[in-house]
Amino acid sequence: MNSINPATGEQIASYDPMSDQQAEQIIEAAHQRFKTWRKTTFQERATFMRRCAELLRERKGKLGLLMTEEMGKLVREAEGEVEKCAWVCEYYADNAEGFLQNESIETEMSRSFITYQPIGVVLAVMPWNFPLWQVFRFAAPALMAGNVGVLKHASNVCGCALAIEEVIADAGFPENCFRTLLIPSKQVERVIQNPLVRAVTLTGSVPAGAAVAAAAGKELKKTVLELGGSDPYVVLEDADLKLAAQKCTQSRLLNAGQSCIAAKRFIVVEKVYDAFVEAFVEEMKSKKVGDPKAEGIDLGPQASTDLRDELHQQVKDSVAKGAVCKLGGELPDGPGAFYPPTVLIDVTPGMPAYDEELFGPVASVIKVADVEEAVRVANDSEFGLGGAVFTGDVERGLRLAAEEIDTGFCAVNDFVKSDPRLPFGGVKKSGYGRELSYLGIREFVNIKTVTTP
Repeated sequence: MNSINPATGEQIASYDPMSDQQAEQIIEAAHQRFKTWRKTTFQERATFMRRCAELLRERKGKLGLLMTEEMGKLVREAEGEVEKCAWVCEYYADNAEGFLQNESIETEMSRSFITYQPIGVVLAVMPWNFPLWQVFRFAAPALMAGNVGVLKHASNVCGCALAIEEVIADAGFPENCFRTLLIPSKQVERVIQNPLVRAVTLTGSVPAGAAVAAAAGKELKKTVLELGGSDPYVVLEDADLKLAAQKCTQSRLLNAGQSCIAAKRFIVVEKVYDAFVEAFVEEMKSKKVGDPKAEGIDLGPQASTDLRDELHQQVKDSVAKGAVCKLGGELPDGPGAFYPPTVLIDVTPGMPAYDEELFGPVASVIKVADVEEAVRVANDSEFGLGGAVFTGDVERGLRLAAEEIDTGFCAVNDFVKSDPRLPFGGVKKSGYGRELSYLGIREFVNIKTVTTP
């Protein structure tokens, strides 16, 4: 299990994977901790969680640099990610007790109420693209609910996984409340089969989600899955094209385009198609690619050369089938897994740029006749994570976002970004269940009914 700097190709560190027995020992220790942790008060848990937020901010520079070196994120984006993790810790420290308080229900009985009780060890299988945020958005609500967690992180960000465990331990959480399993993917099914593991949450690819869901299903264990996305950004004839081009570029290039909720398909009404393409290409062209540690850089490398090469093959295959490359689309010389901002136009069904998720800084621009066709094309995808509508008529935009675009999140005149206060998740092959908000903390609790005559 190796960490390789994608900007240079140099190996940073190597980690020995744990055996099945070592993993089982950690799970057993976590289960034993759960027996006492579940009995702590919300106030006790919140004290540790707030300290966790403080430590994240104190270590922001160190943690940000670690992310940059392990997966290539821009330093400023990495430090912003650490800040967001501190935010989610504070959010659940402040709100968990209210989200999980008993709820009385009026019946003919003298007392009827719902109580939310922790369930035990929750396994988190997490990806490399947001190495801290994806983990803390699970860990903060899980720990505040009285659960304990074990983390199987992506093998290229083992350093981040261990750093997260260290922050949580240093914040004062009792030993074994949160542990890292340094294991390869092939060992995950055995972990799921462990009777002490009560539930699984995964953020990752569709194949990974399907494999985890199948393994958990055999064991009758609940899962929450946040999977891929091919987010449609609809640009209507009355949109502010300058704003749309800026927001679309910002979303497409965030984290070097390696985000499930990045804008990916740009569906533009033909009346403004040419003008939007011109503005969009200029915005994308203005972004500078380079060393993610350097000042003034807008786009760092992809997380690995094999992922970069897979993206490039999708671009080449789309061009071979008739797409026109208006910008980028060529592999740069030199070391590292860099790929330039790329804009493909005249994208149609049957092309990878239309049918598949492009996990990198490549934009697929699709021309449509009107709003009705725009909605049809937006929903013509196996994914349904995020989306956006750009229009001068905000009320129309809100209606389309709420009622017509088939996604778990849809923004109007802005790009999609997760927020601890708002539920996050998808439909179709983008997964199921919700993270964040009051809904997220209720995913992994026993929603129990209690009555007396």
